[in-house]
Amino acid sequence: MRAPSQLCSEGSADNACQYDCLVFIGRFQPVHHGHVAIMEEALRRARQVIVLVGSAWQARSLRNPFTFDERTNMIRSCFGEDANARLEIVPLLDALYNDDVWVRDVQRKVRDIARPQANRMPRIALIGATHGNDNARSSYYLSLFPQWESVAGPYHEGMVASHIRDVIFSERARVEDWLDNEGLELLPGSVAEHLRGFLEETAWQGLVEERRLLEQYRAAWSDAPYPPLFITVNAVVVQSGHILLTTRRAAPGKGLYALPGGFVQSQERLLDACLRELRERVRLKVPEPVLRGSLRGQRLFDEPHRSWRGRTLAEAFYFALRPEQQLPKLRSSGKDSEEQARWVALADLEPDTLFEDHFFIIQNFLGLHAGQSSF
Repeated sequence: MRAPSQLCSEGSADNACQYDCLVFIGRFQPVHHGHVAIMEEALRRARQVIVLVGSAWQARSLRNPFTFDERTNMIRSCFGEDANARLEIVPLLDALYNDDVWVRDVQRKVRDIARPQANRMPRIALIGATHGNDNARSSYYLSLFPQWESVAGPYHEGMVASHIRDVIFSERARVEDWLDNEGLELLPGSVAEHLRGFLEETAWQGLVEERRLLEQYRAAWSDAPYPPLFITVNAVVVQSGHILLTTRRAAPGKGLYALPGGFVQSQERLLDACLRELRERVRLKVPEPVLRGSLRGQRLFDEPHRSWRGRTLAEAFYFALRPEQQLPKLRSSGKDSEEQARWVALADLEPDTLFEDHFFIIQNFLGLHAGQSSF
């Protein structure tokens, strides 16, 4: 555990601290020395540091393998008692297709946590590392908060969380050797210990299996003259406070809910592909003319990291069926099908129960918020 030099502290005089509160936003998948260096700088320059942890309730995936609680424990293990008393670590729900929702969540969390100062508003700023290709993306996010100053934190060359994840989900002996050697140059010792413990969990084993499937999937397209672009469709079918979902029975996303859907065939229009998937995949007992008459909206979902396959665009169609006492019957493709269909109450939906970005697709059409996110 580190103890950053206490230029600021809770009892410091006004002129001893540049800021009352510094805000650091990240996913920390996992926490590395670069993250810790920025938090140390923030602790030196502000009385209070708010760490907003993004993707807080996403289902485990190769891109988001660690839960909010796990990442919180990683962060706190890097600091001593005094520093931890000045760190506020707060979950932040993604809003992939609505920047305004995400900005509002950040604003409200900072407003509610930042400690008021006598006779004046608290001095608040955002802190982060900007370097090279990161500048454009960082500048974009900073532009969403013109009411706050921006502070450039230290940049550590080679501190790339995606590269660390590539190693973590490789062959076990390689991971253990890496944690004992090269990993110590990138990770605080306490985080390395957390990852050693993670190797013993079934969650790690499941993600390693997903990594193996992903590598096979990419190998199948390795001879393509350019990176493939996939087009899929999804159906958001709602009736009487319930939504039609499937439960994935195999990796990736084994056990997670997913919207019915699939790939578009070469001779199909998008809506026809969506109706075919409802007919073939879940055997929805609703006549096609009724489905077409219930269509209330459609949208393209194109977040670059939305799918484990790579660049995959999804056109989603929203069907609002007329309320009835009985929900339409379903019949899956058989006991060997990768997916099992069911109606799920809207109140039971949470981001960490849904595959890929499907919660956010539903959120886009229905305006839902996660129960845990306290919007």
